[in-house]
Amino acid sequence: MTDIPISRSLSLGTPFSSDPGALQRFFGRTEGLLPLWLAEPYIPLAPSVIQAVQDRAAEAWLGYESRPADVLDAFWSWMSRRHHGVKDGLRAMASPSVGTSIAVLIDLYSEAGDGGILQPPVYTGFKPLVRGTRRTPVRNPLCLRDGRYGMDIDGLRALAANPKNSFMLLCNPHNPVGRAWTREELRQVAEVCAEGGVFVLADEIHGDLVLPPHQFTPFAKAAEGTDVKWASTHGPIKTFGVAGIADTLLVTGDAEIAVAFQAVCQRLHLNRNNVFSLAATRAGYRDGDAWLDDFLQRIRENAERLEAGLPGGVALMPIEATYLAWLDFRELGMEAPELASWLVSEAGLALSPGHWFGREGAGFARMTIAVEEHVLVDAIGRLRSAVDSL
Repeated sequence: MTDIPISRSLSLGTPFSSDPGALQRFFGRTEGLLPLWLAEPYIPLAPSVIQAVQDRAAEAWLGYESRPADVLDAFWSWMSRRHHGVKDGLRAMASPSVGTSIAVLIDLYSEAGDGGILQPPVYTGFKPLVRGTRRTPVRNPLCLRDGRYGMDIDGLRALAANPKNSFMLLCNPHNPVGRAWTREELRQVAEVCAEGGVFVLADEIHGDLVLPPHQFTPFAKAAEGTDVKWASTHGPIKTFGVAGIADTLLVTGDAEIAVAFQAVCQRLHLNRNNVFSLAATRAGYRDGDAWLDDFLQRIRENAERLEAGLPGGVALMPIEATYLAWLDFRELGMEAPELASWLVSEAGLALSPGHWFGREGAGFARMTIAVEEHVLVDAIGRLRSAVDSL
């Protein structure tokens, strides 16, 4: 398979992360930057997925296509193999995106002005989703103790007791801090939210990207035996690097939620199938195990390589899940805007500044490490040179 580097030519199509317009907008320049800011893999993708898309294109029929049952069957089989998941009582439905699923459910199960609980520093898309649906973001920040992030369950309990806080956006595993929440932690969330009547919307799009010995616990498992109302998002987009073509999935054990969600999708025409999404999803979930195992090993090796190569004053937070490094620059003593500017001007790195994920992320930055070794070595070298120049 051809290895297309991050700096691929415009004639082949430019990834958004290295698009000149995007770089200018977010980082103020376009030249000389190594773009590692998006949650995307920059390695050769699963051959089975690429072949399936190419084969589908070769059919030369790109019209309407129904969703074959074997696409969802492949997902459930994958969940059973990879996560000891069970299909009993659960339903999975196609959705154009994680954001679509969340926005639809917020509209369905809360009122304008209600509070939506977030756990910052957290995925940058959550806050705009809450505000865009005319709801109010309510902060339940993660706790950083002894170099490891955890949840503030007591704080969550206090927020859940307020009837105006009607839903929670749970990032499981957590982007950007890289925690793979344990079953016990998730069980506490389920119990607290059940008691407070808070609807849990669990974004589990990084669920396949958990590094052994850690394990991914679907919220569905943690919620068993509780009265919590919940739904979760899944899909192949992060696992197989197919966000440009693939749909996502919404999973729930509540028939009423499933019916209501599908009714909105039909009304707004959100359920029209993408033929390449069908091909990629089926192939990834059916034949992608070996590739993903190798990918996870690459992430582990890159994390070790990065940690060993970082200069003094920069630390890597432990990575339990995702292919995102959460880098701690606080020892350098820079304010958030200064750090963001320094990473661009002195290190030549386009990383996601930590404050994008909430004020709790100030002093940090997020970097994808789903890259070839030479790209990671380049990034390390840039960081070391920049720190040496301070």
